[in-house]
Amino acid sequence: MLDFFLYMGFCLFILFDWWLVVIYILLGIFILLFYSIDLFYICNLSYFLMCDFLSMGMVMLLMWIFMLGYMASYKVYLMNFYGSLFNLNNMIMLIMLLVVFFNLNIFMFYIFFEMSLIPMLILIMGWGYQGERIQAGLYLIFYTLFMSLPLMGAIFYLYLVNSSMGFFIGVSLSGWIFYMFLILAFLVKMPMYFFHLWLLKAHVEAPIFGSMILAGIMLKLGGYGLMRFMLFICIDGVEYNYIWVVISMLGGFYMSLVCMVQFDMKLLIAGSSVVHMSLVIGGLMSLTGLGYMGSYILMIGHGFCSSGMFCLANLSYERFYSRSLMINKGLISFMPILSLWWFLLISSNMAAPPTINLLGEILLMIGILFISFFFIFTLIMISFFSVVYGLGLYIMGQHGKVFSLLYSFCMVYSREYLLLLFHWLPVNLMILNVDFVLMYF
Repeated sequence: MLDFFLYMGFCLFILFDWWLVVIYILLGIFILLFYSIDLFYICNLSYFLMCDFLSMGMVMLLMWIFMLGYMASYKVYLMNFYGSLFNLNNMIMLIMLLVVFFNLNIFMFYIFFEMSLIPMLILIMGWGYQGERIQAGLYLIFYTLFMSLPLMGAIFYLYLVNSSMGFFIGVSLSGWIFYMFLILAFLVKMPMYFFHLWLLKAHVEAPIFGSMILAGIMLKLGGYGLMRFMLFICIDGVEYNYIWVVISMLGGFYMSLVCMVQFDMKLLIAGSSVVHMSLVIGGLMSLTGLGYMGSYILMIGHGFCSSGMFCLANLSYERFYSRSLMINKGLISFMPILSLWWFLLISSNMAAPPTINLLGEILLMIGILFISFFFIFTLIMISFFSVVYGLGLYIMGQHGKVFSLLYSFCMVYSREYLLLLFHWLPVNLMILNVDFVLMYF
């Protein structure tokens, strides 16, 4: 693993050229494809680093979203808005997130888990859109750091009991205080309902690169951490997990209703992320193989879909200078091909076939129903309302009368069409080879 991190470290010397960084990350993706991965064992061991099937899927998503994020943020380079500093901040964040996913040591996982928030804070406060970005950055830091302090205490207690900091060495412990301390940081990061306010503020104020990384990667850190740490709390998990499932299902239903009356495009897409993550939390807390399979598949599929929808919202914002659906109307008159991309990505977000989101949601629903059959009513409502606000976003944005104050308009570049294609293709092609995920779980 150290050779790959050495390769990524050299990227810090080519920050002057925007497209060279994109090509460098793309080459890193191809290098990872040639790594030998065993489905059932950890491999590529290197001091405190390792790789297995779970971490490899997250890292491939991370590298792909970072490459597309650079393609979407080309305006920073064109306007010469501190482009080199932007590249340096993002590459440091990339290396930190790589260490998080490739980590074998629990304490190092915690350190880089928290350190990755600092580049995101700099990104929001330095390249954000509006004056409220400072408040959004404080929300991000204090929500996540405050709930992460108990996690550090739980990790130290885990070391005292097991005399090891390894993910795969140790036994499950009991005690509801230890259970709460170990799990709260990941629920906030996902985020679970009641702890989701930081996400909405951060998405609205972040630049397009920040929104893509938040939706595609940062939300998945919580799910990845729950998958790793559930080994240590499965005894109490059988007794207490249903509480989080109930909160997540009711919160997902309520956020679906909130999305239906939302007119800010970025807030609507961010709210739909909270709804999808509530399903992921329910699947993980079910402690079933089907729930784990569905959570892993939906996290990867949602990373591509949500990031692509933020790119579409940013395309409209760069031309209309507004995120309101009251102004972004009648786009099908200007860009009918872009309306097709809106439909394709919205349909993927609502789990239409042949996307992997459909398989993920089916497996998640089966896993959640193992806890109680009464959740079927909430699951039906969440699925129905996701279609309602998805089609509402499409109809209100693409049809209707064009805004009367729109005097000039810039068409879509080929770079932006390529960006949307690279978001949509993986979601629809991975369904052809999803049997590896089913074999792993």
